[in-house]
Amino acid sequence: MAGIVHRYRRRRYRQRVDAERAKPLKQYTSEELYARFRFGRDDIKYTADLVRPSLQHQTQRSHALSVEEQCLIALRFYACGTFYQVIGDNMGVRKTIVSNVVKAMSVALGSLINQFVYFPKDDQTAQTKHKFFQMGNMPSTIGAIDCTHVHIQAPYEREGEYVSRKGRHSINIQLVGNADLIITNCVVKWPGSVHDARILRESALYRALQSHRPNGIILGDSAYPLLPWLMTPFPVANTPEESRFNSSHCKTRCAIERLNGVLKRRFACLNYLRVQPKVACSIILACIVLHNIATRRHVPLDDNFDAPEPDVEPEQPPMFLHNEGHTGHAIRDAIVRNYFCY
Repeated sequence: MAGIVHRYRRRRYRQRVDAERAKPLKQYTSEELYARFRFGRDDIKYTADLVRPSLQHQTQRSHALSVEEQCLIALRFYACGTFYQVIGDNMGVRKTIVSNVVKAMSVALGSLINQFVYFPKDDQTAQTKHKFFQMGNMPSTIGAIDCTHVHIQAPYEREGEYVSRKGRHSINIQLVGNADLIITNCVVKWPGSVHDARILRESALYRALQSHRPNGIILGDSAYPLLPWLMTPFPVANTPEESRFNSSHCKTRCAIERLNGVLKRRFACLNYLRVQPKVACSIILACIVLHNIATRRHVPLDDNFDAPEPDVEPEQPPMFLHNEGHTGHAIRDAIVRNYFCY
C-alpha cells in the first residue's frame, strides 16, 4: 500500500513596502514651504530644535522618523486640517503614523506654552500701551480679550456640553492678545456651551489680576463684566464723549478679532478638528505656540491658500456679575473725562 505523501507549501510572507517618504526641505522652494507648511526652511528647523528633546527617537531602526520629518508631518496637518490619510499619502507614511505624530508633536509644543505665551513684562508695558494707543487712541491698554470657538466632532462623553450657541460642537478658547497680534494669555479647556464671562472668572488670569491690579487695562466686549482692569463699551452711548469712547474701544479691541482670524487662517485645522476634546485641546495649544513663533519671527502669512473663512460667533449676552462693576464704572468714567471730552 502506497504511503500517503503530505506536501507542505512554504508560507510566503509579504514584505512590507513603505511608500517613499517626501523630502519637502529638499524638494520645495521657500515659497512652496510657506504655502504648504506655513513656515520657511529656517523656521521649520527652529521648531524642530524646540521639540527635539521630546521627539528624538532612541531607536536605531532604519524606518524611524527623524524629528524634522515628524515636524513636517504635524505642520502639514496644522496648515490644512485634512484627513490623516491624505496627509500620510502626501508625506509617504501610514495614517496611523500621522495620528501618532500629530498627538506627540502637539503635546511637545503645548509643553512650551509658558515659554511663548506670557503677559507683557514691566519693561514691555509702556511699548504695549503705545502701540494700542496708536490703533484707536485708547489709553493704558495692555491687552484685548475675546473667546473663539474651534469646532470639533461630536465627543463620546458629555456631548451636550460641547454644543455652542450656533448648534455645533466646539471648544471655546479664551485669548488675550496685544497690538502685534501676539497671544499673551490663553485658556484652552472649556466646552462650547460655556459663556465667555464664566471662562474668564474661572481663569488664573482673573484671579491674578483681581489680586494684583495690572498697570493698565484690558479691553473686552459686552459679554464681559466691567472691572477696574477690564473695560467694556457703554451699552448705550448717551453723550458725544461716551460715543467717542465706544468708537476708540472698538478700533482698539479689533486687534483680538484680527488675531483670531489670523490664527485660523494660518492653521486651517482649527476650523474643524475630527478628534475628541482632549486631543483637540492639545492641537489648539500647539497652534497657539506656533502662532506666536511665527509672529515673532515675522513669518509671512500666505493669503493665497485655500482655507475656509473662520466662523464668527454671535455676540453673547452679558453675564451680569453683582458688586463687581462699581469701581469699573468709576475708572471708565475717568477715562472718558480725561481723554474724550474735547
